[in-house]
Amino acid sequence: MKNKYSVLLYYCYSAIEDPEAYREEHHLLCLSLNLKGRIIVANEGLNGTVSGLIEDCEKYMEAVKSDPRFAHTEFKVDYVEDHTFTKLHVRTKPEIVHSTIRLDPRKKTGGYVEPDEFRKILKEKPEDVVILDVRSNYEHHIGKFKDAVTLDIENFRDFPDKVNELEKYKDKKVITYCTGGIKCEKASAYLLDQGFENVYQLHGGIIKYGIEAEGEDFEGKCYVFDNRIVKDVNTVNPKVISKCYVTGIPTDRMVNCANPHCNKHIPMSEEGAAVYNGCCSEECSKNPDTRPYDGTGYYQKNMNGYNPYKGLKRRNA
Repeated sequence: MKNKYSVLLYYCYSAIEDPEAYREEHHLLCLSLNLKGRIIVANEGLNGTVSGLIEDCEKYMEAVKSDPRFAHTEFKVDYVEDHTFTKLHVRTKPEIVHSTIRLDPRKKTGGYVEPDEFRKILKEKPEDVVILDVRSNYEHHIGKFKDAVTLDIENFRDFPDKVNELEKYKDKKVITYCTGGIKCEKASAYLLDQGFENVYQLHGGIIKYGIEAEGEDFEGKCYVFDNRIVKDVNTVNPKVISKCYVTGIPTDRMVNCANPHCNKHIPMSEEGAAVYNGCCSEECSKNPDTRPYDGTGYYQKNMNGYNPYKGLKRRNA
């Protein structure tokens, strides 16, 4: 079956004077193009991932770039069989990636390393270079670059608390990476602010690297924030690095625990899922609120009452 849909991943740091007014305008644009996904609007810019028919996504990219504020936006494009979201949410927030880092990447951030150059670095393994994963535990447990340094963090807000563990790398060239590049804009800025002098970032993150450099030497799968949960990026030398939370056998299936009060993001094989009916433990399987396991380990939120026009001041329903 030929893929008829696109998934777009993008961000752009550019001043938006009235985020709420722009949010309204942008929400209507997405509705007119039948897009679904999540978009954050803030004073500092835009951050989004949406899915839609290929032609509708092309119109969307053209519309975003037609605004001078976002003319330099770089979209990472993937092709899929259907929508990867079930709803559309366009929200205003204080920042486009939730962090405790109050730095402006437009003024200070790490230099870009393009995918082809990064590929060579991974091959040559220079002793004066450190590859740093700035993503959360559940993301790098399922996939990461070969020999990358990872951090024990639950979310990006915890990143500054772990920088003291990186002091031993201060005399090296540090190259940060994340899913699509947005976290690295602030993570690299923070490292520079903390006295690291030779800081860079993988331009466009894992997703762009998969598109332009075939994902070579990325081990495992890339965690994504849509219904797919994970996606393949390495078409050269793929490798499974994660183990089933229940059985310990190698697997790159990522699920949520069927107990909604737990809801852990964990690797789980089909054999492991059968042990506790999609739960991570016997205790979770006995919870009366446990959701029926359908073989995917992905649980949609209730669609009852969902209205794509909710929150709009102008309704073009």
